[in-house]
Amino acid sequence: MRLLLVNPNTSGFVTDRVAAAARAVARPGTEIVPVNGRFGARIIGTRTELAVAQHAMVDVLARHAGDCDAVVLAVSYDTALHAAREMLDVPVVGITEAALLTACLLGTRIGVIVYGRRTLPLYQELVASHGFTGRIAGWRVLETTAVYGDGDQAAADAAAIAAANDLVERDFAEVVVLTGAVMAGVPPRLQPSVPVPLLEGVGLAVRQAEMLVDLKPVKPRCGGYAPLPVRELVDVDPVLAARFGGP
Repeated sequence: MRLLLVNPNTSGFVTDRVAAAARAVARPGTEIVPVNGRFGARIIGTRTELAVAQHAMVDVLARHAGDCDAVVLAVSYDTALHAAREMLDVPVVGITEAALLTACLLGTRIGVIVYGRRTLPLYQELVASHGFTGRIAGWRVLETTAVYGDGDQAAADAAAIAAANDLVERDFAEVVVLTGAVMAGVPPRLQPSVPVPLLEGVGLAVRQAEMLVDLKPVKPRCGGYAPLPVRELVDVDPVLAARFGGP
């Protein structure tokens, strides 16, 4: 089984971390194929960067998804998730959707931790689009960039633990989600200090993608995920245009 792991950010550091975490949880015989976006932000932090990343995502998928059995969108905004499901014939899993779906199986009230105040509305809108707003107990915002570096993570870990415990004590969260692809592999080292399940999406998305491949779902022939129609796209990469039957 080949799983395409796409990070539309242009940060190789984040992609390497995500790929390592994905390989750590994948089944024996599952090949993880990590790919970065060819253009766009190093780390998405604004609406405009997110819009650019949507183009970068479908560009990568048009180039690399053809020989893969499923796709994991290794970006916490689940960037271009619905477009990817429309464009491709294989299962596509977003990491934040995967974390939220799993959280719903483990608790009725979900706490969410995000990094950067400016990103909070983006996550709240994403959660609403997935239909989970009514399950959210509370949000916490951490203003630190340490998680995006290779240095000592002790202070960042302590802040995340404090935020998770505050969600449990003040908002009665029964499960806590750490957003951000950069959180891949982090929960196990924090879990001993948090009394409820602590989740991140990368490992969960890999497992869900493997399950969907096993299910062999058919591609919808109607509705919003039906195959793309033949249309003309102007001045886009020919590989992407070809997805619409272009030259």
